Formats: sequence, structure tokens, C-alpha cells
Amino acid sequence: MIFLRYLDVCLVLATAPIVLIGGMPALGYVIGASAWLLTRAGTAFLQGRARHTSDPKVRAGLLVAGLLGRVWLVAAAIILARYAGGKDDGIMAAVLVLAAFTVYLTMSFIAGDSPLASASRTQSRPSVS
Repeated sequence: MIFLRYLDVCLVLATAPIVLIGGMPALGYVIGASAWLLTRAGTAFLQGRARHTSDPKVRAGLLVAGLLGRVWLVAAAIILARYAGGKDDGIMAAVLVLAAFTVYLTMSFIAGDSPLASASRTQSRPSVS
């Protein structure tokens, strides 16, 4: 089950030789892959912190911060790839991040590791008084 949880990371790393051998835009790949791996690690860290807190407000704040931070960082990486390299580099970064996100989202629901599922598992049962 751990393999399913990190299938998006495996996809990003496995496409490196294909990009290099195929003569595709390497700068766009490096920027997109770096942004994805950085945001993936940051999100895993924040979700872990959210699982271990008992305050629902703090949990929601951590999950929202992870989500918004991830969106901004990935968008900035795509724009950076576009202007640092060129149009092809920006497209490469965007396609890589979109493919990785699609795999991540699908596998998080299959593995039952979505932030909503983990938040509901850690909540205590309401009292019946």
C-alpha cells in the first residue's frame, strides 16, 4: 500500500530518463519536478502535523495552508519555467505537474489516504448527552 501512496513521486522520477533521452525541455522538467517533490514533502509534513493535533481549527488551518501553499508554489514554478526557459519549458512543467497531481489524487482516494479521510479517523466520537 505504501507504493500506491508514492506512485506520483515514482512517476516524476521515472520520467527523467525519458525526458533526457527524448530531447524534451529539461529545464521545464527540472523546475516542475522540483516544485512537485517540494510541495509533496511539505504537504506530507503538514498532513502529519494535522493528524496529531486535537484542535479542529488547527487541523483545518494546516490542511488549508498546505493546499494553498502547494497551488501557489506549483503555479510559480510553471511561470518560472516559462520565463526562464521558454514556452516549451513551461508546457513541460505544467504537463508534468498535471500528470503527477492526477496520479496523486487518484491514489490518495484508492489508498484511503486523503486529508478528509485522515481527519475523520482522528476525530473523537460525539457524546450522546
